[in-house]
Formats: sequence, C-alpha cells, structure tokens
Amino acid sequence: MPKNPILVAITGASGALYSLRLIELLLKADRSVDLLLSDPARVVIKQECGLELQGDGDNVVKDILAYFNSTANNSLDNKKSKTLKHYGLKDWISPVASGSGGRRDMVICPCSMGTLARVRHGISENLIERGADVTIKEQGRLIMVPRESPFSPIHLENMLALSRLGVIMLPAAPGFYNRPSTIDELIDFIVGRILDRLEIHHDLYKAWPNI
Repeated sequence: MPKNPILVAITGASGALYSLRLIELLLKADRSVDLLLSDPARVVIKQECGLELQGDGDNVVKDILAYFNSTANNSLDNKKSKTLKHYGLKDWISPVASGSGGRRDMVICPCSMGTLARVRHGISENLIERGADVTIKEQGRLIMVPRESPFSPIHLENMLALSRLGVIMLPAAPGFYNRPSTIDELIDFIVGRILDRLEIHHDLYKAWPNI
C-alpha cells in the first residue's frame, strides 16, 4: 500500500536551507512530498537562498526543482515533480485539510514561534495549522524545528505542552562532534536528525561515537 506523502511546511523563521535540503533528500529517497509555504517563508527563502517563489502549485514546484539543479551537488530529474506538490494556504479541499485520507507524517521546518503557538492552541486559520492539527488528532508524527533565540517562557511552555502530546521538538541546533567544516555539513546534521525520526535511511553524518 502506497505511503501517504510527507507534509512539509515552511514558515517564516530563519533556516530555509534546512527545509529545502529536507525536501531534496525526501524526493531522492522516493518519498512524495506535499509542500506548504507561509507568506513570511517566501520572504525568508528569497533572503537566505536567493530563491523567489511566486504563485502556487506547479509554479512553485518548477522553481524549487530548478533551484536543486542549480546547486553543485544536487540533481533531480523532472519525474520528481510528480512526487512534489504544493498547496496554497487556503486550499481547503486539499487532502491536507482532512484526516479522512489516513495518518501521515508532517514536518514544520523551520517553525516560527507564532505557528507553534497557534498549533498548541488548536487554531487553524491556514492549511499549515490545519495540517498540524490533523496530524496530532490522527496520531501521526509531527516534527517541529523551532528556530528562535533566546526562547521566552511563552515559547518554552508552548513547546512543553506540544511535546506532552507527542509532538517531536527538534530545534535547529546542530552538533559539532563530527567536526563540520562547511555550512552544508551543519545543515545536513539537522536534516539527518529529521530523517531519523521519519525512519528514512541516510548517511549525512556519523552517529556518536562512531566518528
């Protein structure tokens, strides 16, 4: 039985490189990806990655695949566009909006504190928040990658409440025991940790203590 697509949501926190690398590796692992983008995420992606995403649907998919193919160590053929889909934030008839399609996994990477707070309180004003709400109620895996510094007591209380519900809090805090020498290695450490939780094999870093 085919696995449901992994839902990847990108919000307006810093760390767009994490999410793009995650999408690339999920596609290379032959996992389908449903993508959601907040409006602030588009601003951050342009600032941090030089990638301007306009419109919805196929236009976003085309631009992301072109971005992957423009980097030195990446290449994805056009067939991957069949496994990457983008939905608009108000596309309430998408499969993301309902649990009737079955349990799925979701990653919010990076996760802004605003998104985290709204998910904690069950507020679903857009498809990202609704997707998280559905993932929790259907007992799928929800992984949040919060990126903020320092954390306020409000942030910590929200994370604790969600963690007690089974949500995985995986902050963008890379380890250094592999002695990384590039930004790409730091990014891959966090993406590898996400893939671990999704039970997807990777060789992005050596596990402690096999260094």
